[in-house]
Amino acid sequence: MVADSLPAYGWSRNTYFKLALVNQLDGNKSVVKETHQKFNGGYRSWGSSFMNLSDFYDSKQGYLVNNTCIIEAHICVSNVSAIQSTSFKKVTPTHDSELGDQETETSEESETPSSSTYGSSQTEQEVQVSDLTLRDLLDLENLGAEEEAFVPLLEEACTWHPSLIRSQSKRTSRFKLWAFTSLGQVLHILKTSKVKDMNEDAINHLQSLWEELVKASGFDLAWLEPYVESALGLKEHLERTVAVNKLKDKVVDVEIKMKKLRGELAAAEAEFESARRDLAEARKGFVEIDLNAELGYAMF
Repeated sequence: MVADSLPAYGWSRNTYFKLALVNQLDGNKSVVKETHQKFNGGYRSWGSSFMNLSDFYDSKQGYLVNNTCIIEAHICVSNVSAIQSTSFKKVTPTHDSELGDQETETSEESETPSSSTYGSSQTEQEVQVSDLTLRDLLDLENLGAEEEAFVPLLEEACTWHPSLIRSQSKRTSRFKLWAFTSLGQVLHILKTSKVKDMNEDAINHLQSLWEELVKASGFDLAWLEPYVESALGLKEHLERTVAVNKLKDKVVDVEIKMKKLRGELAAAEAEFESARRDLAEARKGFVEIDLNAELGYAMF
């Protein structure tokens, strides 16, 4: 809609959208992503992961059956802050095994988003608050270089969790900057760090950030908590890894020492056998005498 009718910059649209990957074996297992966001001209929008490809390709999961998947797209667009009436489209494309032909069912009707569509009825004031974006709350143009790296991650998080925006709408500018910057740091750590990077200092830093966010930010972070707890749980794992690695090194050292001793033992055994043979050869025809006996002489 934007590409066909609006200029590249200066436009904005309040959009409610829902994508559903239909489970053809069990409808209750369909994967649904639903949110609402205000899109602005000239700014990039960020997507989000939907599901693992391995699960998608597994026909037993029910998402790809007989080389066919079903995706539903529900889109509601308006050019005013409080949506009063709009066009609603439901599109269900079905792809064959070669992703060639497409069958599309489209129905259009004018309706107002209701509680059954978006979870609960909204007043005009609630809709306006929901339409706020991260750029409406923060001066993103004047962020430092480090904070700029957090913006794509924060925009993605706010897209799928609009409550992040709503919870900060009445906060002071300084508090909003702290809250979103701290959240951005946590997201950046989880996004860019590898397990090997999570040493004691990194874990302690993440734990401090997380505790401050949970206690003071006002964010609903239940969706993020399992991932943070998993990262923090690496501390015990890393401690055990250090202990295991030390024992491995000790085993290697003892094994090297044992191999050296075995070599010395083999050399000693060979030397012993050689000396024993030389002794046996020397004893042939040899009569032992008492070295302490007197030599003496005869008187007759």
